[in-house]
Amino acid sequence: MKPFAVSGSNARSPAGKVLVEALLILGAGLFFALAANRVSPRGLVLTRNYFPAGIVPPRPAVTNVAGTNIPALTPAQLLAARVQEQGFKLIDGSQAVQLFRDPRRQQGVILFVDARDAQRYQEGHIPGAWEFDPYHPEKYFPAVMPLCQAAAQIVVYCNGGDCDDSEAAALTLRDVGIATNKLYVYAGGFTEWVTNNLPVETGERDSGNWRNPKP
Repeated sequence: MKPFAVSGSNARSPAGKVLVEALLILGAGLFFALAANRVSPRGLVLTRNYFPAGIVPPRPAVTNVAGTNIPALTPAQLLAARVQEQGFKLIDGSQAVQLFRDPRRQQGVILFVDARDAQRYQEGHIPGAWEFDPYHPEKYFPAVMPLCQAAAQIVVYCNGGDCDDSEAAALTLRDVGIATNKLYVYAGGFTEWVTNNLPVETGERDSGNWRNPKP
């Protein structure tokens, strides 16, 4: 007996019927979408090139959680954030001057530490400041350590601005046992000190060679 043959529409498989129905639904959806775009006042012109050559769509601004633009941090703000994270105290120019003029500085209760290299120290430093290059600390430990241990407040400075040697010196002193709460980082540093026409000592510490004295 010959097998029964099915022809015409009866020969379609269930999968074929599903495909046909899907194409019909897709076509109907496309028709209605084009019709809606045509009557909408904000509809797109399909023949228009919205991004011609040489023009790049602007990138969205980077925003914080509150939805406002994040400004770039200045070197001073970055230093303040790091100093606060380390637990040191950050002081400004007026506070540095106040500590410099405090009579306790002459008694060793308040100590100024210059964290720049030897050449810059010789060219000029805050009068009475002790030289302490944090990249060669072993050279300065014998003289500076006993003074830091005895002092109640230690003002560490470098050139200021984006210079982070004062922070490095404070970290070095902390790591060898100097209490964190005694360490003050002068953010403006020597550059701000000179700009404010404050006294500067040249040569060795207590050399007596001063310039820019301020009454």
